[in-house]
Amino acid sequence: MEISDANRQWIVTAYTLTFGGLLLLGGRIADYVGRKKVFLIGLVGFAGASALGGIATNAGTLFAARGLQGAFGALLAPAALSLITVTFTDVKDRAKAFGVFGAISGVGAAIGLILGGLLTEYTSWRWTLLVNIPIALIAVALALPIVRESKAHGNTKYDIPGAVLATGGLVALVYAFTKAAEDGWSAGITLGFFAVAAILLVGFVVFEARSSHPLLPLRVVLHRNRGGSFLTSVLLGAGMMGMFLFMTYYFQGTLQYSPIKSGIAYLPFSFALIITAIVASGLLPKVGPRGMMTVGGLLATAGMIWLTQLRIDSSYLTLILPALVIMAVGMALVFVPLGNTSLTGVDEHDAGVASAMVNTTQQVGGSLGVAVLNTVFTTALASYVTDHGPQSAPLGVVHGYNVAFTVSAVLIAASTLIVFLLVRNTKQDTAAGATEEARAMVHVG
Repeated sequence: MEISDANRQWIVTAYTLTFGGLLLLGGRIADYVGRKKVFLIGLVGFAGASALGGIATNAGTLFAARGLQGAFGALLAPAALSLITVTFTDVKDRAKAFGVFGAISGVGAAIGLILGGLLTEYTSWRWTLLVNIPIALIAVALALPIVRESKAHGNTKYDIPGAVLATGGLVALVYAFTKAAEDGWSAGITLGFFAVAAILLVGFVVFEARSSHPLLPLRVVLHRNRGGSFLTSVLLGAGMMGMFLFMTYYFQGTLQYSPIKSGIAYLPFSFALIITAIVASGLLPKVGPRGMMTVGGLLATAGMIWLTQLRIDSSYLTLILPALVIMAVGMALVFVPLGNTSLTGVDEHDAGVASAMVNTTQQVGGSLGVAVLNTVFTTALASYVTDHGPQSAPLGVVHGYNVAFTVSAVLIAASTLIVFLLVRNTKQDTAAGATEEARAMVHVG
């Protein structure tokens, strides 16, 4: 299939726009229609969209399929998190559940890195989409008999104006970050979409404050622990993009690793993440989230600072591997309690939309990270080549990575400061929040 360089970006952008834009609406649909039902619809729809993309014969069909994947993903992701929230109400059980969720995510990432490399190198790109079909069908077969249905009761009227404002604002914001990464922050189209996003999202907040049935009740965001957790998620997501984005470039561009070898290089990161997530889930009820998240943020910051020492011929074993493991441990220590602090104490009526906020902040943070760090990288590279001459471009590329890693470390450190200042729930508070939530969840089942 022939896709021009100018249009190739839409393979990614079509997904990120629909996924990021529809998350809040998807979370509220899960609350009202039924979280299990929406979870299953998301799985089947994602499989169908993957099939459409896998057999696409032209660029338009492929882009449409990616957009549909994002839309069904926006149903699937908040439904999955909210099912954990309403199913596991005991603090210890929920901590274990989020730990298992994090570990499984790590396993999926590890398998995806290797499988993606294998499929890319030895088969057609179509199989990177078609492989989703059996995975989704297996998940459906397991969820049907095991997962219990739950949904909100009481006022379940949809907030259509709020949905339009939120979806339009988030789509504009994600696209503005995309254009900032491609065309620069001062480009007219970038500034235009940022302006549209600001108008729509401010309008959304004003409307939600006055609505009797808001899409996103402001109490979900303005709660100190949840608000701090959401802000932490944005900054941490932006900072971690430095590692995922530029280490991949470094592996394949500078060290000339194949896609498979790049995937293998990330395996220690995935394994360390899995093991730490399991351990953290057991420790969380005993030590509380604030201390665990603070330590995790400091470790992740240290790992990113370690990567600023990269050279054009750095050793994987002595420099890259330790940094990846330290960051994996730090990320797990943050993300396991982050799910808890983001959702503990939220009313059962709002579990889906609160879960959607977790996904939305991660999506916005990732888009912000790509835009900011790409700008930092290209500026640092251009400055280095100007100072040292065109022949220094390979060294300039690595210099650009190092500067981007430095900014990433600052973003992660800022997220850690937010945790320290805003997240106040101790282990006792977490348990109390879980108890209050258990009392509210009388409609589960």
